[in-house]
Formats: sequence, structure tokens, C-alpha cells
Amino acid sequence: MRLSSNLRHAVVSTVLAAIVVLPIFTLHLERAGARTVIVPEWRTLLWGCLAVFLVQLLRPLLLPRLPRLALPRLPALAPAQHKGLLLAALMIAVIWPFFAGRNAVDIATLAMIYVMLGLGLNVVVGFAGLLDLGFVGFYAVGAYTFALLYHWAGWSFWQSLPLAGAAAALFGFVLGFPVLRLRGDYLAIVTLGFGEIIRLLLVNLTDWTGGPDGISGLPKPSVFGLEMARSPMTEGGTTFHQFFGLEFNSMHMVIFLYLMALLLALVTLFISNRLIRMPIGRAWEALREDEIACRSLGLSPMNIKLSAFTLGAMFAGFGGAFFAARQGIVNPESFTFIESALILAIVVLGGMGSQLGVIVAAILLTVLPEVAREFSEYRMLVFGLVMIVMMIWRPQGLLPMKRHHVEVPA
Repeated sequence: MRLSSNLRHAVVSTVLAAIVVLPIFTLHLERAGARTVIVPEWRTLLWGCLAVFLVQLLRPLLLPRLPRLALPRLPALAPAQHKGLLLAALMIAVIWPFFAGRNAVDIATLAMIYVMLGLGLNVVVGFAGLLDLGFVGFYAVGAYTFALLYHWAGWSFWQSLPLAGAAAALFGFVLGFPVLRLRGDYLAIVTLGFGEIIRLLLVNLTDWTGGPDGISGLPKPSVFGLEMARSPMTEGGTTFHQFFGLEFNSMHMVIFLYLMALLLALVTLFISNRLIRMPIGRAWEALREDEIACRSLGLSPMNIKLSAFTLGAMFAGFGGAFFAARQGIVNPESFTFIESALILAIVVLGGMGSQLGVIVAAILLTVLPEVAREFSEYRMLVFGLVMIVMMIWRPQGLLPMKRHHVEVPA
């Protein structure tokens, strides 16, 4: 009976793998003169199905014999040592871009954006336990708020940044009302629909958002009103290098954007870290563990859910505004569902509720694809395999959440 059950499971898994692999890795489009033809590679499909069949057939026999991986633990440090380590890491992060190359600093800036987004989604998913698949919608709201304010009213980045966060928080608050009674899969479907609705609105409201082309020509952030450009945009203005008597170097802007992204990520980390220690953070934890018990304690699940959605969306709005300023252009293609999936993967991979784990996962998922760019065709396949392995062997994530506690000295 056990053998037949394993065999049936292996056959079903092989059929599902064949369905997934067939259109992606087996059927290739090639140009033949003026026509496009489909060239199948059945050998890839057969080898892939054979590997899935053997793994699933032998998995029940091999899994109990595999060694258990111990979860990594941070060394126990005294409070003074902990603060010294954080200060040293911060100093390295600040000094490093002045000695690194342009490409490395650009990748690090992108990593800081995903750190900010991961920490924002961690409030909703990790702290409150609410599955959100449309987080990219708040990211898009923040980006387009800055773009529209500049395009229609001429506002600068610093003027638009608070409103970008406020607009995204408002959307999070409004989204919170329809999902007050939903959890699990139903909540995921509603938030997924929200993200797609935002993207479709950006595509179709061409008079406002520019449609598929988006809005271009967005200015970079200034430094105390000094533009970091070769020449000022306004007549009679002063640029950063002219004010300080420096020779113009485009690397100055790259380093400034990295330091600004690092500052926004640190602010997000500080606020979320303080919130989880406050009563609202305890309320999120109670909602995540048991909503019925949370209600029986006199807490309002409605207010708790609204606060989680609103605060998480606010962080996404700040990240979206910075992303728009960094890119200089926004269009709907930057805010697809795959972005939401990537941000959610950062939270799950790092450990839901673990801030340090989210930071590590965001850096890994941003840097590793850039390092292995020559394998770009297989990046998503490897990404999926890593997530499956993590769910089997390390469901708690890379660095599981550690519950905050206070020890009373004897």
C-alpha cells in the first residue's frame, strides 16, 4: 500500500511538472525568415520529468535519513556589544560606497529599496499575520503620487515624499475595510485583485498617468535645495558641485541616492522596531496567533487590521516615491504581480516577523540575481527551487523571529 501510494504521488507530481515545464523550457520560438516557428526540445522535458519522478518516488525513503539543519542563532551579546556591532555595521554601510564601483552602489541602492518594502510588508504579514498579495499597489501609489505632483504641480521630491506616504496609507486604510472579515486565501485573493486594479488603472487613465508609457523626466532629489547635476535646471540656480567648489562627477548622485535609500531603510527599521514593542505591536501579535482570543481580550480586530494595512502601505509609499525619483520615470510595467511575489518571498525567506531576516533576504534576493546574470534564463527556476527547499527544511525562514522579552535580574 505504501509503495502504490508513493508511486501514485510520483506520477501525479511528474504530470504537473510536465505541464509547467512544457511551455517554458520545451517550446522555443525561433525566427525562420519572416515567420516565427515553434521548435520543441523534448529531451529537456523527458529529463526533467524523470528527475521529478525519481525524487518524488524516493523522497519518503530518503527524507527521514537526511540530517536536520540546525537553525542559525545569533551569538549572545551584552547590550553594549550589541550597540557596538550595530554602530560598526552602520559605519561600514555609510563608508563603503565611497570606495565601491558604480554598478555595485546601484545594486546596493536597489537592495535598500527592497529592504524598505520588505519591512513594510513584514508589518502586515509577519506581525499581523495577514496575507497580502497586492502590496505592489501601494508601491505604485507612492511612485505615481510623486510623478503626478511633479508633472501637474511642479512639486519637488522632498515636497512630494510626505504626500506619497500619506496617499499610500490612505489606500491601505480604504483597502482595510472590505477585508476586515477575511483571512487566509480569501484575503490573498482580494489583495491580489487590488494590486491588479491599481495596475490596470495606471494603464488606462492615459490622460493622467500617461498610460503604458508612464511619466518621464522626473527630477532627482536635491541636497538642501542644491541640484546634483552638471548645470542647474533653472536660470541662476546653483548646483552641488558649484556650491562646494568641486569638479562635477556623476558618481556623486549615485552615492547620494544610496545614502538616502539607506537612511529611509533605517527609518523604516526604527519605526517598525519601536511599534512591535508598543501595545499596537502586541495587538498585531495577538491577532496573528488567534483572532477569537484577541477579540475575547477586548481588542478590536477591525482597528488592528486597519493599523497594520495603513502603516505597511505608508512604508511602501515612501519606497515608491524614492524609486520614481531614482529611475526618473514610472510606468505600469514596474508594478506587476511578480513584484508583490518577490516582496512576499523576501518576508517568507527571511522569516515572518524577523526584521533582521527580512534585511538579509532582501539583500540576497537582490544581489544574487545580479551576480548570476549570465544564468538569467534560469533565475526564476532556481528561485522557485530555493523557496520549495526552504519550505521543506527551513519553514521558519533564514533567521526566525525572536520574541521580545524582558528579564528581571535576580
